[in-house]
Amino acid sequence: MSHLTDIIILLVVGTAAGLINVAAGGGSTLTLPTLIFLGLNSTLANGTNRVAILVQNIFAVISFKKEKYQNFNLSWRLSLLTLPGVIIGGLVAVNIGDHLFKTILGIIMIGIIISMLLPSKKFTYNVEKEKIDLKIILAMLFVGFYGGFIQVGVGFIIMFILNRFMELNLIHVNMHKVFIVLVYTIPAILIFVFTNNINWFYGLSLAAGNALGGWWSVKFQVKKGEKIIKIFLIVAILIMSLKLINII
Repeated sequence: MSHLTDIIILLVVGTAAGLINVAAGGGSTLTLPTLIFLGLNSTLANGTNRVAILVQNIFAVISFKKEKYQNFNLSWRLSLLTLPGVIIGGLVAVNIGDHLFKTILGIIMIGIIISMLLPSKKFTYNVEKEKIDLKIILAMLFVGFYGGFIQVGVGFIIMFILNRFMELNLIHVNMHKVFIVLVYTIPAILIFVFTNNINWFYGLSLAAGNALGGWWSVKFQVKKGEKIIKIFLIVAILIMSLKLINII
């Protein structure tokens, strides 16, 4: 394929992934196979995908801010907790395969779907729920490790933690999620840069699509509200879970 064809493919896939990632998660299940299809090995695809993730979340954070959704104090506190884990996860990613971990994650995702379908009270954003206790600290360390390791599906994990443990509604959850992923992607991407595991041409092409999708995903969420996010989230998790355990 020509470079122009590659760019078009990456722009289209990136836009779809940006919409999915910011509204729910799992967009990397589109981008990673696409990068591999275009000729990159799995580690190089993993690193290249981080370029798009970084740019996507810069645009998403800005878009949330324009919509008057922001709490940088809490976002920073949560983000910093991921950094030890992301360094370890990134180092593991450039030295080990991920087949077993993906299988385990697929099973975990099905558990998350079941949890989300159970009746629960309607959460409202409350500053009293901003307390970070031990379970949040441990959970965010895990988020950092997993995000540094493979990234695929990390949005689901963050949403589950913030929604269930901190009782934030889904729009505020996504507001914090994009900030957290933005911050921890910086050290993760440096690991891939220093180990020469990024294709910048593909990464920047994909990033343009992810940025566009991420920007408009925020607009859509704010307009349609929490209910549409929950429907989108359940469908996205189900598809990803079945894919990870090789049912589809």
